[in-house]
Amino acid sequence: MPDRAPQPVERQLPTEESRDLITLVRDIVQREIAPRAAEEEDSGHFPREIFSLLSESGLLGLPYDCEYGGGDQPYEVYLQVLEELAAARLTVGLGVSVHSLACHALAGYGTKEQQAEHLPAMLGGGLLGAYCLSEPSSGSDAASLRTKAVRDGDAWVITGTKAWITHGGVADFYTVLARTGGEGARGITAFLVPGDVPGLNAAAPEKKMGMKGSPTAQLHFGGVRVSDARRIGEEGQGFAIALSALDSGRLGIAACAIGVAQAALDEAVAYATGRQQFGRPIADFQGLRFMLADMATRIEAGRALYLAAARLRDAGQPFSRHAAMAKLFCTDAAMSVTTDAVQVLGGYGYTLDFPVERYMREAKVLQIVEGTNQIQRMVIARHLAGPETR
Repeated sequence: MPDRAPQPVERQLPTEESRDLITLVRDIVQREIAPRAAEEEDSGHFPREIFSLLSESGLLGLPYDCEYGGGDQPYEVYLQVLEELAAARLTVGLGVSVHSLACHALAGYGTKEQQAEHLPAMLGGGLLGAYCLSEPSSGSDAASLRTKAVRDGDAWVITGTKAWITHGGVADFYTVLARTGGEGARGITAFLVPGDVPGLNAAAPEKKMGMKGSPTAQLHFGGVRVSDARRIGEEGQGFAIALSALDSGRLGIAACAIGVAQAALDEAVAYATGRQQFGRPIADFQGLRFMLADMATRIEAGRALYLAAARLRDAGQPFSRHAAMAKLFCTDAAMSVTTDAVQVLGGYGYTLDFPVERYMREAKVLQIVEGTNQIQRMVIARHLAGPETR
């Protein structure tokens, strides 16, 4: 079958600087990420060296203030960078999104002193972060978390277990939500915890159906002691901080989903235009052509939706409902597109010789992380009809 190289996505970018940024990202993708993605995912290799390269290249702190080493880029640009990275390897794209999520609390709610002390290393100093909200007994019901932080003089002692932590065990710092007061959302506080603090231990990584190169693990806090100077925001403000971070993080997941879907479409088009049956390319058959057209349309609609939400965020306008819509639509689209890509390739699509089976397995997790798509529907409905009556 002849090769049909995919055409780069035509992006509407606001500045020449952002166009140069996408060119840089594509160069890194082609040289350092894409050639090794399949092999390293199959072996479960975590590409820490790639995150170091991204940090050196100024790509780990893109949406944050340049005063502390960030890239000062609008979210509409940052998300398109995520899409490019995720199309090459979701472990990398999602990893950058999670790192950005982990920086959000300090960047948005920390004191000037805290930001000056910690943000330069977090945004451009080679550090990698993780976000600790979920627990074994509190996933969608995040406000019921049980990990406790008890004040001891000018410090806090944290005890409990966090679950489903991306970069668990390999991160240099963790943004941790812990209970410092009574039950419910108002009793939760945020902390910045070093990855090497005594008493913090990671369990063995989960054995997952996809994203095998991205470690996901439980974290056990066995009397972890952190100073009050590492408390972010006010006591009891943690849940509001967490929700604010998740609104932005959901846009990151949406962009990653479109990246995976775009990669699957590119592979399907290349195969369909090269595969011959009945004396002509299978792309000539209307049933298959319509599948490709529907796949492309879902991708373009998802991209437009996440960019519209990002532009609201950049303009300082409310975007929570739009973020939930983008996360919902884009991840459902990715699941649909990757499933169709496997179908286009037929038996070959079900083998490890082609990447579409990996894309399909990876797309599934995007419907779950940072709020399941059922939770996104609840968020959207609340904006439309108000809170549920009890």
